[in-house]
Amino acid sequence: MAETIVPEVVVFDLGKVLVDFDYGIAARKIAQRSDVSAAEVLEFICESPLLCLYETGQINRQQFFDRVRAESGFRGDLQEFGSYFADIFQPIGPMVDLAGQLRARQVPIFIFSNTNDLAIEHIRRNFPFFSGFDGYVLSYEHGVMKPDHKLYEVVERMAGAAGQQILFLDDRSENVAAGKARGWQVIRHQKIEETLAVIAQMEFLAR
Repeated sequence: MAETIVPEVVVFDLGKVLVDFDYGIAARKIAQRSDVSAAEVLEFICESPLLCLYETGQINRQQFFDRVRAESGFRGDLQEFGSYFADIFQPIGPMVDLAGQLRARQVPIFIFSNTNDLAIEHIRRNFPFFSGFDGYVLSYEHGVMKPDHKLYEVVERMAGAAGQQILFLDDRSENVAAGKARGWQVIRHQKIEETLAVIAQMEFLAR
């Protein structure tokens, strides 16, 4: 078994790691301007293939909006819809602080996320921490989602690192497993204190 090495880069998932989110917030606002209930909006957005199509770039925001409007009877325009759809995030303070501490110690940090352009525009505009990363691998820009290996290869090329040089934090077991299969060091993020305890033991925080 290969000896564990100190990671050279840290790769963060975005949702549920750096920012919390709740699509129920968007569903309730959209439903108030629609012909269907919030539960129906939520089901259509999150349990149909639609969001996956959007977050892999197979449809654009206008097409996504048109599909939701046709299904729900939403009576607003794309700008109004986008403001509701994207305003579902809150920063997770201790994890944002961790990213800042790593950056201060000159550890390269990256965001690796299954997401869409409406969400990213909102986060970039409202959460200053987002600008502090060395690179971003976002599913809608590459046509695939985690855990597809192609997206992990993009991370490796962007970071100039591979195998145990990379530490990857993600809340979903299948995404973590895909990183581990590539030899990455991984943390399945479930509880903040547990993640921070593991990170604290890694020597790069002593830089």
